[in-house]
Parts: sequence; structure tokens; C-alpha cells
Amino acid sequence: MSQKLVECVPNFSEGADLAKIGEITRTIESLKGIRLLDVDPGADTNRTVVTFIGSPEDVEEAAFLAIKRASEILDMSVHKGAHPRMGATDVCPFIPVEGVTMEECAEIARRVGKRVGEELKIPVYLYENAATSEERRNLAHVRKGEYEGLEERLKDPYWKPDFGPSVFNAKAGATAISAREFLIAYNISLNTRESKYATDIAFELRKKGRVARTGNTSPFYFKGKLAYYAENHLPCGNCDFVAEQPEELAEHYEKAHDIDFANMCSLHDVDLKRLPGRGVLRAGKFDYCKSIGWYVDEYERAQLSINLTNYRETPAHLVLEEARRLAAERGLVVTGSEIVGLVPFQALLESGKYYLAKQGQSTGIPVTDILKAAIQSMGLDDLAPFDIEKKVIGLPKNYDNALVDMTLRDLADEVSRETPAPGGGSIAAAAGAMGAALSSMVANLTQGKAGSEEIDGVMTENAERAQALKDALLLAVDEDTNAFNAYMEALRLPKKTDAEKENRLERMDAGLKEAVHVPYLTALRSYEAIETAKVSAELGNSNSLTDAAVGAQIAYAGVRGGILNVLINLKDIRDRKFVEEMEQKCTDLNEKANKLLDQINSFVDNKLLEMRRR
Repeated sequence: MSQKLVECVPNFSEGADLAKIGEITRTIESLKGIRLLDVDPGADTNRTVVTFIGSPEDVEEAAFLAIKRASEILDMSVHKGAHPRMGATDVCPFIPVEGVTMEECAEIARRVGKRVGEELKIPVYLYENAATSEERRNLAHVRKGEYEGLEERLKDPYWKPDFGPSVFNAKAGATAISAREFLIAYNISLNTRESKYATDIAFELRKKGRVARTGNTSPFYFKGKLAYYAENHLPCGNCDFVAEQPEELAEHYEKAHDIDFANMCSLHDVDLKRLPGRGVLRAGKFDYCKSIGWYVDEYERAQLSINLTNYRETPAHLVLEEARRLAAERGLVVTGSEIVGLVPFQALLESGKYYLAKQGQSTGIPVTDILKAAIQSMGLDDLAPFDIEKKVIGLPKNYDNALVDMTLRDLADEVSRETPAPGGGSIAAAAGAMGAALSSMVANLTQGKAGSEEIDGVMTENAERAQALKDALLLAVDEDTNAFNAYMEALRLPKKTDAEKENRLERMDAGLKEAVHVPYLTALRSYEAIETAKVSAELGNSNSLTDAAVGAQIAYAGVRGGILNVLINLKDIRDRKFVEEMEQKCTDLNEKANKLLDQINSFVDNKLLEMRRR
């Protein structure tokens, strides 16, 4: 079942009073669609990080209610803490998890910011992907001066809030709201107790890098001699180039290494115009990667502690492979890795596909198999069992008590009873799903075998397509049973007055249109399953020819079954234009399916005849 999920990670300026923290989290959980994932209070920082997830609408409302409650029970005028902060709700980022774009999260941030400013009279600054200007993208810049400097800052027109008054709110302070990528907390374990060895590798991975060294830098870079900039002698830390002026060095970094040298200087608190005497900067490999090394008593080994701030640009598996390479150069072994907290479904899925592709295996296999490939390849269960259901967010969801979760015998029994559902529509979807499954099977049996190199790419793509169709059609088994919910609700509407009668009929029409949409999609997807069966039959292993042929036949049943369920429900729809359009679509699709099935049957019959004559 497709779903839209957004994560929200507000930080509240209270880390010791658990009663107050509890009031805020109960406010968040008051929305039924919200799942509270984590509450992490810190007494030293006097700050609590809360993580929750849900639909965009529920998360938006929960975030506002949490900010409102925090403004009522927290008082910034008496707050002290080690962490930078400027408000009762200091920051409130929204993160796309599944089926939601970054821009959609930015829009959520703007709407929440507007409400907070207008209804709560709290100054709001938008940062990162919701920022209204480039200068305000950086949170540290937005929060500079913190709460103590906020009153004076608000007097400066340059720091006019994006929302809310330019008036100091002594109790609530100000709030920074944003949209950002999901942060994956990822640790890589080494077969050593030496944290300095882990740090040596960690600095090579992170884009921020380190101070460059010369001399004895192999295998451990930290053992070399520190290098410094001198007047008119400004070496590049990543190659042999030497510049005379900072501008020349910055231009070299951009052209030769695609690195913003000014930004790198800023990360190290180095003034670009005053380089002499400062350590030469050497950039690391990965953007969106922050990493350090440490020793963990519990595990009795050193780890690389990594934050991946944009897993789409810098996926965990690429960082892991580079860490494995760097470890091997130093005589070390990566024993495994762990994800602290949660990981998005798409991130782990891409990692699984990466390792399957490296092995020459098909990626057109069930989703659970791909995720298990990622877990095994990355050693994610090295330190503790990795529970997919608990650790992965955004997993494809099925209906509760789904028909497809029954045994085949139980499903057949359920269909056979004197109830109208599940009926022909659900069985048509199940037929299409089985046709797609057979097509994927033949493609996977063919791919990766000796002599299949020329068609491996085609067969993998065909298997992936068939898997997607199989999953969509399995969902349709239950969707067809639920398709008439809107129509049944319309039937129960009042019909005493003429207006009520007309409203009821219009709602019935709308419900029936929704109902015919599901079997039509079943027919379309089953037709696509026949297309994948044709590829599998023509290019697949000849010993599996009949499997592909059976897949085509049963998928055709999905096409015909879907079409028949559309046609029988069109008779009660009053919108004649809609009815005529759907009838024509069904006629066209039926003709295409018959033609395609005839082609497959002809090919299979001829191929079987050839095989018998050999």
C-alpha cells in the first residue's frame, strides 16, 4: 500500500524535568496517526530531542501543538544549558521519509512557521531547505548569539523573522523551522581497540577532512608531520599543487577537486585571507558525511561514528566499502556495522541492490530478500540482531488482516462462501500477481548464468518490473474488496428531500467511479505482466519456457477479470461520458491483450515443436 510518511525531530529546551517533557510528548501522541519513535533528554545540555513520524497532515498538526505546549510550560528566561539554543522549541525540522518530496516538507515547515508566528507570537526563522535566503540556510548562522542575544538581534531589520513579530518573546524565545534530509547514524566496527586508528580512517571519509601531513603517512596518515601554510607557499592538501595566493588555491580546489575551499576553511575556523601559519587542509572523500573515531567499552573495539546527512547523495554502502578499503591498507578488518536508531526503507533497499549487483545477482527479487542481502553484506547484525520491522521506517505496508496473508486453502474457502466479497475482482488481481511472479522467476533463472551476459541487463530489468507489478497486484486483492466502501457509504445517505436525493445519487456515482478504477488498474497491470512474460518466454531459459507461458495465460485472466468487473459496474453510473470512455478503454485493452497473448502462444507452440523434434 503506497503511503506518505514525514519525520519530525523537534528539540526542546528542557532536559531535566521529565514531567514537562512528558506533557510535550503526550501532546504529540494525542494525534492517533502519530508514532513516537524516540525521546532523548540530556541533563547537561538541558535539551530533549524528540522523534516522531506519521502522515504529512498529522505530523504538521502534531508539530504545531508541541511548539504551542512547549511555549506554555517552558521559560527561556531561566534556561541554562551547554547546547546552543534560542527558543523553548529551539529547532523543528521536517524530513521526507516515504512518498514525500523535500519541497513538500519545506511547505509544511512554512505553514507551521506561519501558524507559530501568527497564533503564538513567536519569531520564526526558516533554515536549510525551507530557508528564504541563502544566508539563512545555515542553522549556526541563524542561531548566532543564541537566546541571550536575541532581543538585540530582533531590532536589526536584517534579522526580521520570516514569520511572527520582531518583538522579543522572553518566555518562548525564537524557533528555527526547516526541511532537511533524513540523518542516518551509522557506526562501522573495527578489529582493534585503538580509537586513533578509527579516527585516522574517519577523517579520510568526512568531507571536512583534516590537517594535512607529510613524510611517514602510510599506512597510518596521522603518523606524518603536520604541514603548514607559509607566505606565498600555499600547498594543496590533496595533491602536489602549490599556490602563492589564497584565491589561486581556492580556484585550484574547485577545478581540480570540485571542493569549495572557502567552505572547508570555515569548517575548520580558518580565515581564508590569513592562511600562513595555519595547518594545510586536506579534504576527505564524501559529501554529507560527518565522522569521528572512538572506543566503545561495551563492544571492546573501536568504531567509526558516522552521521550521513543525505543518504541519497552519500549512501551508507559506499562509505562502508571505502572504510573497508582504508582499513585493509592499515592491516585492519571491518567486522561489521550498525545503524543507531532508524533507517529509511529506500536507503536499505538501495544498499541491498548494490551488493546484489556486485555479486552478479538479480535485483528483481522480493523486497524482503533485498533487505536481507543488505543486512548480511553490511554486517548490520554483527553486534545485535537487526529487526527489519523495528529498524526500517517506510516499509511497504499491507492491509490489516489482508486476504493475501491467508493460506491458499483459507482464501479459497473464503471465496467459496455465500458472501459477495472477496469475489472476481480480487481473484483477477491474484491471477495477475501470480502471472507476474512466474515471469520474474523465469527472468531470475536466466540471469547470471554462463553465456547470459548479453541479456543479463534486460532480464534483471524485466524481473524488477515483474516484482513491482506482483506487489501492486497483491495489494489490489484487498483493494478490490474495499473498493465499494465509498459507494456503500453513499447508499446510507438520507434521501428524504430532493436535494438529499440528488446528493446521494452524485455520491453513489463518485463511489462507483472509484470502484471501477481498482479493477481497471488490475487489468492494466495484468496486461503489463503479460508483457514481462513475453520477454521471459522469448529470452529466458528454454527449460522454463512453459513457466513463462503459464504466467502469460494466468495474467490474461487478470486482464479479462478486471475488465469484466469494470463493465458490470458501469451500468449503474449516470455519467454517460465517463461510461463511454471506460467502455472504449476496456475494448482497446482487451484487443491488445488478445493480440499479445496470441503472439506468445504462437511463439511457445513453435518453440515446443522445435524442442520435440530435436
